[in-house]
Amino acid sequence: MSEHIEAVIFDWAGTTVDHGCMAPVAAFLEVFARRGVIVSAATARGPMGTHKRTHIETLAGLPEIQQQWRARFDRAPTAADVDAMFAEFIPLQLAVLPDHAEPVPGCLDAVRALRARGLRIGSTTGFTRAMMDVLAPRAAERGFAPDVIVTADEVRHARPWPDMCLRNVMELGVSAVDACVKVDDTVAGIEEGIRAGMWAVGVVMTGNEIGCTEAEIAAMDPVLRGHLRAAGYARLRMAGAHAVIDGIADLPAVIEAFEARSRRPRAA
Repeated sequence: MSEHIEAVIFDWAGTTVDHGCMAPVAAFLEVFARRGVIVSAATARGPMGTHKRTHIETLAGLPEIQQQWRARFDRAPTAADVDAMFAEFIPLQLAVLPDHAEPVPGCLDAVRALRARGLRIGSTTGFTRAMMDVLAPRAAERGFAPDVIVTADEVRHARPWPDMCLRNVMELGVSAVDACVKVDDTVAGIEEGIRAGMWAVGVVMTGNEIGCTEAEIAAMDPVLRGHLRAAGYARLRMAGAHAVIDGIADLPAVIEAFEARSRRPRAA
């Protein structure tokens, strides 16, 4: 096991930018609503982190959505329906991305601290390259600019497969996969990191598990906030995360703990 972390591979929406992972949700709801199918925001968040077409396909396969679809069209949704919805999703998503490029609290300070330690900064995303061509420049203007961005449509298999993480390893010039930390706010993203052989860190309060803006969380009843936080921690731990944190402001300390664990003598 590598004694020193060489790189951190971040997710985008909900982890580094777009507090609450808000940008994709409205677009998913809209493409189904155009067909008379009502999807709740909580349901729409279920497959978050996967390729956006896969996300739509997964939603279309849910029993409650299939029931509505059959009632309206007298059949189940087909691959052609999924393709049509994805085609409609793309411009909807592109239109809102510029408004969701603000780094989450603590992001820029955390990244500066990691770079000061000599770590390289990569990223993976369920967005396509065309979507990142809109989002990434806006995020860079606000101070977040990773060394590498790999998108869901640039690999053979997107999340939860490890392909995007492994491409980061090659492009960043990392010596070993276990010298990398994958940081993500979704189950699919945690599984991506685990399958790639990396440390995996789950992010809860800024991400998809809570699904709220910073202002909404601040205004939330403390008891409800505590319940949602506990549920999010449990879900990402169940996905295999080696550590779970509120937001990436807490990440530098976690990386120090990982390195300390790696240096411990192993039992004979």
